[in-house]
Amino acid sequence: MKRKFSLFLLAGLIMVVAGCSANADPAVESENSDGDRIIATTVAVTEIMDALEIDLVAVPTSYKDLPKRYDGLTEIGNPMNPDMEIILSLKPTEVLSVSTLKSDLDEVFSGRNINTSYLNLQTLENMQNEILALGERYDRQEQAGALIQKFEGKLEEIKLKTEGKDQPSVLILMGVPGSYLVATENSYLGDLVKRAGGKNVISGESVEFLSSNTEYLQKSNPDIILRAAHGMPEEVVAMFDKEFKENDIWKHFNAVKNDRVYDLEETLFGTTGNLAATEALDELLEMLYN
Repeated sequence: MKRKFSLFLLAGLIMVVAGCSANADPAVESENSDGDRIIATTVAVTEIMDALEIDLVAVPTSYKDLPKRYDGLTEIGNPMNPDMEIILSLKPTEVLSVSTLKSDLDEVFSGRNINTSYLNLQTLENMQNEILALGERYDRQEQAGALIQKFEGKLEEIKLKTEGKDQPSVLILMGVPGSYLVATENSYLGDLVKRAGGKNVISGESVEFLSSNTEYLQKSNPDIILRAAHGMPEEVVAMFDKEFKENDIWKHFNAVKNDRVYDLEETLFGTTGNLAATEALDELLEMLYN
């Protein structure tokens, strides 16, 4: 349990193989009225920019559906390995990535003098702060305020629903093809669980994810086990099912005995903050207190 995985390793594990397709037709580029040429490199950032009604000139390559606003825009490839040739050709005024990828990308972008911002989406609060900052920077204060109001309303609703109830203990497993890690309270998933009224059995750590030790985890005996599948969700769910069936230690967990093991839908439960947070909180509330 104490052997800690670096964020670089985690990023490598969750990389989804995606082709770098490019449609560099200038006619579909969407420079905004202020002359800003903004590139979003992750799906979460792209969705935030859409909600703020901000135009982009390029978006990430993804198997997920991107906002209709950006149909036909140039794709710059995988968030962890964007196509620098395409990015440079678009002459962006700003490239938006996320803080969890900064150590991997900063040298690449700074070496080419590309103005890059790394949004901190590691907790719900951090995401709200970033949304407000973007609203100020691009004169979208009204749109940003509406998003924040939605988040705050959901948190107040959850607070009222869970007030006075016993706090369930929760183990969060973050699976990628061929392996899985344990999410601490410092991860985005851990933050969501805390916000929904759950108590993470892994606390007091400074990192987001730890390697798994089933004997150690069994001693924590959580009320609930959450399994998040990333990268190739169907393959990861099958991996989890096989692990729970073939490794006898899992049958000793109260969560397994009481049928309180839940698979989290990837589109709602990402590794970083995203606009699906309100829906994710509703799902968690049902899992933790049903």
